[in-house]
Amino acid sequence: MSKLVWKPGALLSPVPPALVTCGTLEAPNLLTIAWTGIVNTRPAMTYISVRPGRFSYPLIRQSGEFVLNLTTQELVPAADFCGVRSGREVDKFAACGLTPQAASAVSAPLLAESPLSIECRVRQVLELGSHHMFLADVVAVDVEERLVDRQGKLHLERAGLAAYAHGAYFALGAPLGTFGFSVRKKPRRR
Repeated sequence: MSKLVWKPGALLSPVPPALVTCGTLEAPNLLTIAWTGIVNTRPAMTYISVRPGRFSYPLIRQSGEFVLNLTTQELVPAADFCGVRSGREVDKFAACGLTPQAASAVSAPLLAESPLSIECRVRQVLELGSHHMFLADVVAVDVEERLVDRQGKLHLERAGLAAYAHGAYFALGAPLGTFGFSVRKKPRRR
């Protein structure tokens, strides 16, 4: 199969269309971020990359806090709306019928409708070009009880999460394996 040389950009897909909450419970804002991920486990750290011209940028820069809220299939219309509309012109919570909820460790609100919210405190801002990366410590994780089994294992497959790839939203599908499945010893046949 031949390959073309392609221009750089958002080619690593799919990505999570995360709904990021910022501001305060009294003056909350939402934005959709696709450029996010985990960067470290100990200490737990994540990042979001935001254009400095976005309404949410100074809210996060000044407070040093934000919450990453995972997007379910039901939240995709809100994620799309919050990615194309600015908090300068519209109250996105009201427009989408969403609920800000007090967080446990940061001043930024959670998104009550999200099954999992990651509370973050900015450690460093990396001014990289078109986007600035907010490198952040994970200070709390709020998760719906139905996603945690009796042994304390998290089951995100129960959440109905969505993904984003090249301008389209997708429902996450059937599992293809679990971590390490390719090297596990197979049971002996008798």
